[in-house]
Amino acid sequence: MILRQWTARIRTADEARYVAYIEETGAAHYAATEGNLGFQILTGAEPGGISTITTLSWWTDIEAVKRFAGEDYQRAQYYPEDDAFLVERTEFVQHHMVRTSQMRGVI
Repeated sequence: MILRQWTARIRTADEARYVAYIEETGAAHYAATEGNLGFQILTGAEPGGISTITTLSWWTDIEAVKRFAGEDYQRAQYYPEDDAFLVERTEFVQHHMVRTSQMRGVI
């Protein structure tokens, strides 16, 4: 299993609207892609009215990630309205091979 992690920074005041936007764009794209096992969206407020936003998406294998992101799968995927929200963006995402996992309960 592969964990794909993307992180950016937004204005804290925009958290709820941006999470909703991600659900409509990237998260919907994740869910529609064969081999996606699920995702989480995390936010964390920082001093100065800025928040970090992170998506964690879970994939069966790197081929599934490529179905979502294309051959240049290490590059972050952005959608048309992202620029209205993001104060800092990353060009690349991180991928991790999940070696062991245990989860109790679901949100």
